Amino acid sequence: QVHLVESGGGSVQAGGSLRLSCATSGFTYNAYCVGWSRQAPGKEREVVASIGSDGTTTYADSVKGRFTISQDNADKALYLQMNSLKLEDTAMYYCAARGCTNCPGGYCLDALKFGIKGQGTQVTVSS
Repeated sequence: QVHLVESGGGSVQAGGSLRLSCATSGFTYNAYCVGWSRQAPGKEREVVASIGSDGTTTYADSVKGRFTISQDNADKALYLQMNSLKLEDTAMYYCAARGCTNCPGGYCLDALKFGIKGQGTQVTVSS
């Protein structure tokens, strides 16, 4: 059974940084898309970063150049380093996973909209 637990959210001023972590279990990375999505009040869920089961990474245009996704296969952990945070990055952030063998990050960025997600961690960016 897939299990995802996020941590690392908090409040930060615009321009600051945060690192989100996700403890994962119940699946292997080489058979799953993994990534991070977010949802702000009144807005649709957006997948911001993904790692395909082939190891490739893809980012939404809204975070490209500012966010970095990574995974640690040994520790079964997924990370999202967020730099140069903006007010519009404020949202609940979710770790996400979806079974998909040999899937590239670009495909996963879309597929993860319908993936399994954790309970979320809140990120609030203030001016």
